[in-house]
Amino acid sequence: MVSPAIALAFVPLLLTLIIKYRYYFVLFYRAVLIRIWKDCVTGLTREERAYQYVLTHAIPGDPESILDTFDVWCSKVEYISNIGPKKGKILDRMLMEQTPLTVLELGAHCGYSTVRIARALPLGARIYSIEMDQRNAAIAEKIIRLAGFDDDTVELIVNPSDEVIPRLRSDFGLERLDFVFMDHWKKCYLPDLQMLEGSGLLGKGSMIVADNVLFPGAPKFLRYLRKSGLYEWKIHRATLEYSKGIRDGMAELVYQGIK
Repeated sequence: MVSPAIALAFVPLLLTLIIKYRYYFVLFYRAVLIRIWKDCVTGLTREERAYQYVLTHAIPGDPESILDTFDVWCSKVEYISNIGPKKGKILDRMLMEQTPLTVLELGAHCGYSTVRIARALPLGARIYSIEMDQRNAAIAEKIIRLAGFDDDTVELIVNPSDEVIPRLRSDFGLERLDFVFMDHWKKCYLPDLQMLEGSGLLGKGSMIVADNVLFPGAPKFLRYLRKSGLYEWKIHRATLEYSKGIRDGMAELVYQGIK
């Protein structure tokens, strides 16, 4: 048995670790433990619960109301890793500056970022949003249509990104992507970026924005950016969405082409 004296010696260390990593403990509680409990109690997925909240609290046809309601749910009810309002404003600014006509979104999830992007686009622009999870895609479809966007503005594609990207030209008639937003599996950032390079859909000035490159992080993706010489890029530092004290950031890339 461990003596009381030895056990007491570890108390300061334990307290230090709890204080140092308290924001991560809170995130684990909100994102994992509460989710598991509510999944069992309600019989619904977290994404389905989010949709029900938005449906009953937001104004149909009003994208701002949809986003604001989602933000309330994610900050005060349950945690979902959307881009959120703080980093969302950075994304809004980039979209306003770029005014893209053809947008590719990798990872629609619940449709939050899809709605955020769609409301900032010029007339005649279109988003091709890829989501591999069929249940999440069904929720995203409902959220997007609830916000007032039809198939002419948002086309939702339910398939893994590595299957869709090679077919964007042949199956969807795309010639160039003006703007790409990445917020899917972080391990897919680099292979999908390289696939986009090989597709010929990126032209000089095409912008790619990748969320969560610092937390959970996309180290291989960032190493590639440093070495490739194909992009002018920078990281917009921020805190993790709907959290305090956890550092994160979005990478902004502008394609310069093969040198």
